[in-house]
Amino acid sequence: MYRQSGESSIPLSNVNYQQAPGGQNTPAFGSVHEKNYASPKPKRRVWPWIVAAIVAVIIILGAVLGGVLGSRAANDNDNSKSNAAQDGAAQTGSGVASAATRTKGSGNLAIVPTATDQFGNPMYPSSTGSARISSPTTVANSSLSCTADDAGSLSLTSPKTSHPLLIATENKWACLPGLIQSDSYLSYWNDTVFRNASRFYDMTPTNYSIDGGLTGSGVLDVAREVQLRIKHWAYAYKLSNDTKWVDRTWQELVVAAGNDTNQYFGEQGDNWNSGHFLDVAEFTEAFAIAYDWMFDAWTADQRNAIAWSIINLGLQYGLNAYTDTSVGYRWWTTVRGNWNCVCNKGLTMGALAIINEYPNSPARELLTYTVDNANAMCAYAPSPEGTWSETPNYWYFGTYSHAEMAASLLTATGSTQGLLTTNPGVKLTSLYHMYVVGQQGIFSYGDAGPNKYTATANHLMFYGSQFDEPLYTLYQRDRGDAPDPMSILYYDPQVSGQFWDGLALDRHFDNTTDGWFSARSSWTDNDGAYIAMKAGYLQGHQTHGDLDAGTFVLDAMGHRWAGELGSGDYLSQGYFSSEAQNSPRWLYYRKRTEGQNTLMIGDEDQNVDGRPTTAFGSSNEAQDALDYKVANGSTAFFTADLTPMYNSTSSANRAIRFVNGRKQVLLRDEVTTTAAVQWRMHTNATVALSNSDRTATLTIGDETLVATLRSPSGATFGTEDAQRMPSDPTTTMYDGATVTMSEDQPNPGVTVLTIDVAAGTNTIEVLFNPQWSGWSESDFVNPPDVAIADWSVTSHN
Repeated sequence: MYRQSGESSIPLSNVNYQQAPGGQNTPAFGSVHEKNYASPKPKRRVWPWIVAAIVAVIIILGAVLGGVLGSRAANDNDNSKSNAAQDGAAQTGSGVASAATRTKGSGNLAIVPTATDQFGNPMYPSSTGSARISSPTTVANSSLSCTADDAGSLSLTSPKTSHPLLIATENKWACLPGLIQSDSYLSYWNDTVFRNASRFYDMTPTNYSIDGGLTGSGVLDVAREVQLRIKHWAYAYKLSNDTKWVDRTWQELVVAAGNDTNQYFGEQGDNWNSGHFLDVAEFTEAFAIAYDWMFDAWTADQRNAIAWSIINLGLQYGLNAYTDTSVGYRWWTTVRGNWNCVCNKGLTMGALAIINEYPNSPARELLTYTVDNANAMCAYAPSPEGTWSETPNYWYFGTYSHAEMAASLLTATGSTQGLLTTNPGVKLTSLYHMYVVGQQGIFSYGDAGPNKYTATANHLMFYGSQFDEPLYTLYQRDRGDAPDPMSILYYDPQVSGQFWDGLALDRHFDNTTDGWFSARSSWTDNDGAYIAMKAGYLQGHQTHGDLDAGTFVLDAMGHRWAGELGSGDYLSQGYFSSEAQNSPRWLYYRKRTEGQNTLMIGDEDQNVDGRPTTAFGSSNEAQDALDYKVANGSTAFFTADLTPMYNSTSSANRAIRFVNGRKQVLLRDEVTTTAAVQWRMHTNATVALSNSDRTATLTIGDETLVATLRSPSGATFGTEDAQRMPSDPTTTMYDGATVTMSEDQPNPGVTVLTIDVAAGTNTIEVLFNPQWSGWSESDFVNPPDVAIADWSVTSHN
């Protein structure tokens, strides 16, 4: 890669794409005789959404289960196994350990994770042994590097002429076997990819399962499953030259192009479902990878057939999106979020794959649109400080696509064409991901998205290499989703050190659209403490956010005690209508203010036009040891003025902080209102009230957290089920019509801890005391009563 400062003859379509005039010497797409094309089987009924067995292997559990519903202790599981069965990794604890036995690039022993937990976080030993602690760095080592590619005179208009063009050059592929032999991480990942390729090999071709209608969720899972399989098989072929992977890929391609007479695969001519354009993009990438990485194994007829599908089922629809204002699926060209990244990535990779053999195709013209549009939209999905525009889970889809597009442009044209440099926030979005992941999963505010399949976080390794930030690579390589083909191609085995050495425990992402912070007691102790809170503008999130200014999460002792509910039902009536105040989206409990860990004032939702302001303070610790222990005065705090978010409110301020060496958490609200206030926190703990209901004892497994209501004096804790209030509206006037909500989702096992106070001026303060092992009552402190305006790093010492 450049660095920037047994076969079938069944073609894949039954329609002949006419060659443009010009007398090119390359094969004409569609030139295979039409009589050889198999006809698709007549359309069957729409299949219900089927969660195939493969999903158990490929869903990124850490990303999806990061909230209340996923709160568990890492040590509740068998530590001999990884419970982060992510993207086909199915890695075991012993596998993680063997992969990290040594860092050969530096010649020093590495600190070895013993396993990964159910969220994909590495579980580290209690001591470093003989390993030497060092900051993240890259150590030049010729035995662990490939000869640099010469970009020469390559450009977007004059790309590389030989395959492969996508993600990695032939030089990298040729160098890879030696790297795998020399580096234990690459060796383990390679073994895992081959095991998963074999697992996928034995499965029947992917079924065309429509989820909620073709314009609902379409066949996105289908497209991503096809892509997952083909990436594994194409990688296996490149490393082994075994044509069995080519034959199995061809079988999958024939079906996915709609040409298997025994297996229906969409509407003829629009098999990849342009009405839900993500489907088109992901199928196009899958076919592009197959065409490019297996180029030398295909017959001329097979290449012709694969290219036909890329052009007619993918690129032509993409070109229409940019040039035909009448098509309804072009809206994604105008948004800064994952849709833009995914769609432009798929089209770009498809165009680059076939651009040389089919110069009369739409490929060259389409690239002039996708690159400029992605630079204007996709590249600006991260805010200036790196926060993703939608949610922490949609970060996966957007950034993995951004990285694949950039990597493909780099190998094919010698440059990322500005995708890495247009917006400085791109360089920081890896930090966003790192800080939004707590000990017990992601701070999963807003929607969590569909199944992840190939959308891992392994592009942190690409960003690490391109931005010369080994921190990103070192952070990701021990994670549960690390073993996949892309991580092998992105990884630089010359990195050395520990990602956490010198890494700040706290960070404030100061942006009025997405203001939030996180703070922790350790990067390596999964039983440590983590708090995060957000208070941003409630619009501008591509209809994936919640009415949640002031919401927070709390991890301690291997559990998430306060968590987020995540996605509602994507197929619910009006769920994605808009972010307007009267949107049907806000009829659903998980999206309403009452479904968040924040304040309800006057039983009303928060104002979508409000813009809270935030502030932050920290004692600025940076971890410097595996068993790092913070000082007694160590703290971080976050304050938010939520006044603009509420009606009937003169002022509403919220603040959260660590006290007592980050062993206790204090949450304070100061409100002046003309309506009643309810404080709400969602937990999957068992809750017992005592001390005249001013103490709440939360229990999960064998662990306990005690919440004490310090103020106001007359208030008490209460508990409620996590469900809509009887007074909540079930209809809303929207876009000139009455919209009635679909059935709301239940939230079994989730309890809402509440505090109710009357209108007026009130201070609500709760102290959370996790009952740490070895601690007695005398170890806990009773912090002073300090107004939020007077909070400082030392105010509660």
